[in-house]
Formats: sequence, structure tokens, C-alpha cells
Amino acid sequence: METELKEIEKEVMEDRPEKGEEVKRLPPWTKQITVRGVIASILIGSMYCVIAMKLNLTVGLTPNLNISAALLAFLFIRTWTKLLQKAGFVTTPFTRQENTMIQTCSVACYSIAVGGGFGSYLVGLSRKTYEQAGVDTEGNSPNGIKDPGLGWMIGFLFVVCFVGLFVLIPLRKVLIIDYRLAFPTGTATAVLINGFHSQGDKSAKKQVRGFLKFFSMSFLWGFFQWFYAAAEECGFSQFPTFGLQAWKQTFYFNFSMTYVGTGMICSHLVNLSLLLGAVLSWGLMWPLIRLRKGEWFPQNLPENSMKSLNGYKVFISVALILGDGLYNFIKVLYFSMASIYLRMKEHRQNLKTDGDEQSKAVDDRKQDEVFIRENIPLWIGVTGYIIFAIISIIVIPIMFPQLKWYFVLVAYIMAPSLAFCNAYGAGLTDINMAYNYGKVALFMLAALSGRENGVVAALVGCGVIKSVVSVSCILMQDFKTSYFTMASPKAMFLSQAIGTAIGCITAPLSFFLFYKAFDVGNPDGEYKVPYAIIYRNMAILGVEGVTALPHHCLHLCYGFFAFAVMVNMVKDLSPPKIGKWMPLPMCMALPFLVGAYFAIDMCLGTLIVFVWHKIDNKKAELMVPAVASGLICGEGLWTLPASVLALAKIKPPICMKFFAP
Repeated sequence: METELKEIEKEVMEDRPEKGEEVKRLPPWTKQITVRGVIASILIGSMYCVIAMKLNLTVGLTPNLNISAALLAFLFIRTWTKLLQKAGFVTTPFTRQENTMIQTCSVACYSIAVGGGFGSYLVGLSRKTYEQAGVDTEGNSPNGIKDPGLGWMIGFLFVVCFVGLFVLIPLRKVLIIDYRLAFPTGTATAVLINGFHSQGDKSAKKQVRGFLKFFSMSFLWGFFQWFYAAAEECGFSQFPTFGLQAWKQTFYFNFSMTYVGTGMICSHLVNLSLLLGAVLSWGLMWPLIRLRKGEWFPQNLPENSMKSLNGYKVFISVALILGDGLYNFIKVLYFSMASIYLRMKEHRQNLKTDGDEQSKAVDDRKQDEVFIRENIPLWIGVTGYIIFAIISIIVIPIMFPQLKWYFVLVAYIMAPSLAFCNAYGAGLTDINMAYNYGKVALFMLAALSGRENGVVAALVGCGVIKSVVSVSCILMQDFKTSYFTMASPKAMFLSQAIGTAIGCITAPLSFFLFYKAFDVGNPDGEYKVPYAIIYRNMAILGVEGVTALPHHCLHLCYGFFAFAVMVNMVKDLSPPKIGKWMPLPMCMALPFLVGAYFAIDMCLGTLIVFVWHKIDNKKAELMVPAVASGLICGEGLWTLPASVLALAKIKPPICMKFFAP
């Protein structure tokens, strides 16, 4: 890990011009945020909001789109300036600092769609999820219902997300400069941005052409598919690629360019873990458990009942997720605490933490100077955190009376330390553990709030902790990017705030676009929202304990929980040659509920990337981000007119469906 990070940082240094010259001609922070940059951020962020929302509501898996956002920002502004220059207008030069601001603002915007709870705890409060969890299930109180509403969702996001922007402001110098944490995603994004602005126009033109070509193909393919999807199980998205028997077990190619593009961005290990989970669940376990109908669960219950097959799907997924999450939570916490202890010990002994620190000091001095010079006053962080925390303590109990004000107060007292631990761990490992901190809060509040209020208090409290911890971690990742691109932290913080504000509006609007146009939350439809039922059942589990589980399900959950822990231990303790082949339990859990089809699509994406790198590695490194972004954005953009057509009650003219002879 350390070797890889050093290589990344070396690339940053090589891609950058001489630091002394760079500092002299750095634009002031007020010039790094531009009108065209904000417009580009709104367009890119809104488009990614729609894409992320679709992935959240269908499969529950969203790739890291930071690098894709940086690429689109570069392509968008570069194309804009070229067109204006050809038209005879004088344009302001497009700098790496402006590129960083657009990327930051766009990522902050779409991150609300990813982590705002639309695919998990917020939809977990809805009546549809309540009914899916079983109206007669103990602990699933009818008082624990709050259907989606545009007004309260926007208000909730504003009060919980903005707190996270201020919580770690006083510690940004400690995390970025003093501890010199790697923050691999932020560093990799800086490498890309610096590379964009140091490469020639020839490479940029290739990326633009590649993006536009595959964007157009993906958009037109989405438009073409629409004509054949007149009903729920019609169209190319239900094509029985491997035969009807395989199709009944969800093994088919979905023809989704979004999933293929996502597979091109995700690592090979993620995609293969998804496929392994699909084979294990839909290829083996569910057919075998289905044969136990009448023995393990009543014969007359439908399969989507929590007392029937669906209960096994949900709770075994929960066991895998909790086993993986708990192991990584403890591991990251241990390494973070150990690293902090060693740093404090070395500081007391006045020792250097790195043998070549003196040689690095000269190279890093200019970056440190820029990062410290554009200081964000301490009072802004403290005052902002206190004000937004007080607003949350007042507003959230009004929105959700089941969550008492003193629970919210305790959450915000604990949040700074939790946010620091999470950001420190992410800086070391690149793992944002915000969801796991949220799950800890979920189980604690479920147990403390009682049967009537436990579900709502747990889900909302989970959202409060998760939002603060996640937003603060994303901000630190972006500060690391700004450190290497020599962008102003003041401008970075303002961009993050603008993006968060835009996201708090566009994310709920994106959600309601799908919510009104499609059957969101239907376990048998396309928009299953798999994590909504998972989170509600985790809350019920916290309220009632294991009595909520179906027959024999507890033993299976024990087994899969142990499997998740064991796989992680083998991965960490065995030699790299063995450890690199260990699957990711969190990824394996997704197909258990959703199905195998999206895993097949994503594995096609990973196969394309693998073969491309074998044939022409240099071209693949240049073009894969552009091609993947084009595939994702093209079909993602088609979702907008498709939703409008659905809202207008305009149905496709043809239903293409297959039947057994």
C-alpha cells in the first residue's frame, strides 16, 4: 500500500510544473471559483445525481465517480473555451485550480444522492417498506412510517449535511500537512487533473471524441430500448441471454450501458465478488431453500414475505454486510489509533516519522505554503458547527418526534471525534466507514428507543451520524486534491458548500423523478431499493433481537457473518498472492437481494478493461475513464426523457417478451 501511494505522489510531482513558478502565478482564491465553473458544476452534478439515484434505487451500488467528474469538468470547459475562441471571444485560461473547484462542487452535489439515504434509511421509513417487512412482524411498528416528501427531505438534508462541512475545519492542517495522510482517492484525482493540464491537445481531443462517441451510442441505445419495454418484464433488459431457466434465476445480460460503464470503473475484484455472490445465492442457495417450502416456512406465503424466502435473502445479506463492516470498522479504528499513538510518541521524542522527510520538506514547502496561506479561520468552523447543530437539535425532533432531542444532542457531541477517526482511517486506507458508524448508531438507538419509536429513531439517527461523518470525510479527500493541485482551501470549502447546497435540492428532485415515474420499492420490479428493506430490518433486529428471523435463518446468518470475518482475516494475514483473490463480502451481499443480471453486465465491463489493457495498456489508461463516463452518462441522461414520458402516461408501443414453448 505504501509503495503504491509513494508512486502516486511521485506522479503528482512529475505532472506538475516547477512549484516556484506555479506559486507566483496562482490565481487568487476568488478567481478560482468562476461563473462558468459553477454552471458546469450544476450540470455535471445534476446529471450524476440522476445516474447515482438510478443505481441507488436499482442495485444499491454506486461507483466512485470523482475521477469521472474531474474528466467531465475538463472536457466541458475545454470544449466551451475552444468554441468561444473560434467564435472570436476572448476567454479566461482554464487552470487546474478551476478544474479542481468544478470537480469538488460536482462531487459534493452527487454525493448527497449517493449518501443522503434515498436508497437506504429514508426510503426505509416508507409505508411500502413497512409492508414489505411484514405488518405482523414484531417490532415493525405502524408508527414507524413516514412516506417520502419533497419538503421534509430537502429540509432534513440541509440540516444534517451542512454540519459535516464545519466539523473538521479546525483539524484540516493536522490531517493534510502534519500527519501527511495519503487520502488515495483525493491524491489520484489530483494526478488526473495535473495530467490533464500538462498533456497536449492531442490527448485531450482523443478523450473528448471518445466520450462523445460512447455518450451518443449509449443515449441512442437507451432510446432504442424504450420502444420494446411496454410492460414490467418486456424489452432488452429482460432478454433471456442464457435461456429461460437461467432468466428465472435472474441470470441474463441486462443490456444496460450504465452497468457496463460502472463495471469499467469498478475494480476487477468488486465485479468478480458481485458475480460470486450472484452464483452462490441465485444459482445455489435460493433454489435449495425454495425446495424447503412447507418445512422451513409456510407453503401458502408468497416468496416476497419476510416470513418466506425473502426473509432469508434480507437477513443473510444483513449478516454479510455486518460481518464485513464490523471487521473493517475494528481494523481501521485499531490502525488509526495505533498510528496516532506512534505519531504522538515520536513527537514527544522529537523524532522524524519519515527518513527522507528533510529532502521532501523542500519539495513540499510551496504546497504547504499555499495550503496554510489560504487559511480558513477557526471561528468559522466552530461557529458553523454550533449553529447548524443547534438547528438540527430543534428541527429533527419536530420532523421525527420518535427521535428525542437529547439523542440528537449526544450525537453531535460525539460527531467530531467520530468524524476525525473516520477521516483519519480514510486517509490511511481509502475506506470511508461512515455507513458503519451509522449502523452502530442505528442499533444503539433501536435498543434505547423502545418498540414503538425504535425503528424511526434508529433510521433517522443513523442518517444524522452517517451524514456528518461522510460529508466531513469527502471534504478532507477534496482538501488533499487541492493540496496537490495548489488550489485554495478557501475556494475548495466554498465549492464544497455550493455543491452541498445544490445537492440538497437536486438529489430529492432526482429521487422524486423516479418515485413518481416508476414503481420504486417494488421487490419484483426494476427499482427494488434493496438497502431500504435491509436497513429497516436492521432496525427491527435492534428492537426485537433474533426473534424477528425466519426458521433456520439465524444459523445461516451466523455462518455468513463468520464467513465475512474469515475472508477479511485471510485477506489481511495471508501473503499478497493469496490475499488479492479474496472476495469482498459487502459486494457479495448485493446480488443476494437484487439478482445476478447487473453483476453479469458489470463483469462484461471489467472484461473489456482487462482485454483492452492487455492489447494496448497506454491507450487503455487514457481512454477507459472517458469511455466509461460516456456509457454511464449517455444512458443516464436518457433516464430524464424516459421519466417525463412515464409521467405523461406515454407508454412504449411494443412489448418484447419470451415464453417457454
